[in-house]
Amino acid sequence: MNHTINLNPGTLGRTAGWSLLVMIIVGILTAIFVTDGIDINLSADVSATATNMLEAESRLRAKAYLSCLTFGLEALFAVCLYLLLRQSGAVLATWGLLISVAGAVLVLLGAVFSMNAAEIASNVAYSGGANEDQRLMLTSLQATSSYTSFHLGLVISTFGKAIFFYLFYRSGLIPKIIAGWGLFASLFVSSAVVARDFIPALANNSITAAFMLSNLIALVSTGLYLSIRGVRTNG
Repeated sequence: MNHTINLNPGTLGRTAGWSLLVMIIVGILTAIFVTDGIDINLSADVSATATNMLEAESRLRAKAYLSCLTFGLEALFAVCLYLLLRQSGAVLATWGLLISVAGAVLVLLGAVFSMNAAEIASNVAYSGGANEDQRLMLTSLQATSSYTSFHLGLVISTFGKAIFFYLFYRSGLIPKIIAGWGLFASLFVSSAVVARDFIPALANNSITAAFMLSNLIALVSTGLYLSIRGVRTNG
C-alpha cells in the first residue's frame, strides 16, 4: 500500500524550498571560506590549483564533507519534488528524480577527489623532495577528475531540474513565471556547458556569468517561494 499519497503537499514544498536554500547558502559559504584557490571549477589553471591543494589538507577535507552535505540536500530536494509532481506526470517525475540523483552522485565524486588530494598532501608516503613532481602530477589528476565530475554532474542535474520546472509549469503548483524562468535557466545551463565543449568561443566569462546568474535567480526564487508558501493547493 502506498502511504506517501497522504504526505502534505505544503510540507513537501516547504521542505524542498528550505533544502534548496540551505544548499545555495552552503555552496556560497564554501566558495568564499573553503575552496578559494583549491577548486578547479573556479580556475582554469590546473597547475596552480594542484600546487595550492598540496598546502591545503584541512580545507580539502572540509570541502569533501561539505560536498557530502550538499549531496544530501540535493537528494532531499529531488525526492520532495518527485512526491509533489508525480501526479502531474509520473513518468517525467520519475525521470527527473533519477536524473537529478545521478547528477548529484557525479558531483559527489568531487568529494572523493578532494579527500584523495588531502591524503596526497598529508601522507608521508607521498612526501620527499624526489617525489614532488609525482605529488604534483597526482594532485593535478585529482583536480582534473574533480572538474570532470562536476562538469558532467552539472549538465545532468540541471537537466533533471528542467524536467521538474516543466512539471511545475504544467501543474501550476508555483507561479508560472518562476517555473518558466527555472525551465529556461536549467536548459540554458545544460546546453551552454555542453556547447562550449565543442565551440571554444562560448567558454568566455560573459556567457558563464550569464548562465550562472540566470540559474541562481531561478533557484533562489524557487527556494524562497517554496519555503514560504509551500505550493498552491488550487493549481
